[in-house]
Amino acid sequence: MRFSGFSELLFHWAKHAPDAPALKYEQNGTVGSCSFSGLFDRVKARADLLSKEPKHACGILADGSFDCVVEIFASVLAGRRTVLLGENTADEVLFEQVKEAELDALWGDPDLTEALESALCEHAEGGEGKLLFFTSGTTSRAKAVVLTDASLMSSAYNGGALLPLSPGDTLLCMLPLDHVFGFVCGLLWGLSCRACVALGRGARHYHEDCVFFRPTALSAVPSLLGFLLKYRALNPELRLILIGAGGCPPEILTAAKATDARVCFGYGLTETSSGVALSLGEGDPYAMTVCPDDTITIADDGEVLITAPTCMMQGYWRKPEDTAAVLRDGVLRSGDLGTIGDDGKLRLTGRKKEILVLSDGTKLYLPEYEQALSKALGGEAVCVLLVNDQPILVLEGEPHDTAAVWASIRPVLDARARNQQIRAIEYYGKPLPRTASGKIMRWAIQREREGL
Repeated sequence: MRFSGFSELLFHWAKHAPDAPALKYEQNGTVGSCSFSGLFDRVKARADLLSKEPKHACGILADGSFDCVVEIFASVLAGRRTVLLGENTADEVLFEQVKEAELDALWGDPDLTEALESALCEHAEGGEGKLLFFTSGTTSRAKAVVLTDASLMSSAYNGGALLPLSPGDTLLCMLPLDHVFGFVCGLLWGLSCRACVALGRGARHYHEDCVFFRPTALSAVPSLLGFLLKYRALNPELRLILIGAGGCPPEILTAAKATDARVCFGYGLTETSSGVALSLGEGDPYAMTVCPDDTITIADDGEVLITAPTCMMQGYWRKPEDTAAVLRDGVLRSGDLGTIGDDGKLRLTGRKKEILVLSDGTKLYLPEYEQALSKALGGEAVCVLLVNDQPILVLEGEPHDTAAVWASIRPVLDARARNQQIRAIEYYGKPLPRTASGKIMRWAIQREREGL
């Protein structure tokens, strides 16, 4: 069902399905629940309190709890500009995000909010219905994307139109709510379909939550799904798995399809309020049907161009030039590469920003290269950078047997042209930085290496 915003969503189900369970969560070691009418009452009461406070822009450290969900909805209903922040994001990054988003209030972990208070501003600009999500920042510094509760609800409608859930379903939300995929496909998708959403208990309980909540549907990033499959943590009641927020290796898809669940793959961006295309669990899992509200075309250079009038961002916060660089006349230049087949379905082939262009014009597709190098090293996390027009390999952790590393990757290098071969190996000295969805942040490694 299509809703115009959070207020209509909550009011509608509180009126038409008041006793139906809206949310499940852990309560004293067992599964507690809140009905749609109970959720509406909690949100309305909290919004009434917030509207009396002289604050205009709130940063919410999204811990995924029941209180967090109430706070997000209430903040929006109170007319505050609401910014979703990752509670596990590095403190120095959070500090800069709070400053960049020009916030005057924070909600979340008391110690963390206290540490961030000095980044707050005195005169924040409000924005009824506006929510800001920071991009993943895989290949460039994260930007604050301005969305609305209307655009997010339209995205949830698109997902439900292609993959409907039923009132008897339970959707398990294990993803961080500060990531737009987690927020839309882990929360709003379920609520808009009048399904019950089970709020996961965090990373420490990943291996237990499926058995604890017994979901029938699950949204997951590839790394999380791989973990659940490895430890056989999926419950037998699970009938639908939606994978998104990054490319999914074939082996994970194959293992997922070996379960009794229907396995679908989604593609979307923060700039489009999440999904724009989904595979429907039939045939090629990478062949995706475009969502009802959206139109996708392919540029001459292979870039995926997206028109999504109901779901498109309003722009990057305080970055008009960056906005104009990707959004022109309502068409978003995604930065992704793809094709549209005779069947009308979208297939992704790569990402422009993940292609290194050498001085002779040769292009090096990084995900494919890094996957091959990682496999040769037994699954070790790796990153390839371009330094002085030469590819170098950055490895996680402290220096170890470099000669053994060279010997392990030699077959991979020999299969490539000479100018594409790794010229040096460096060690990062600690875990490689990753986004909330598990992607290695190449830009952060590059900046730190250059001392920026």
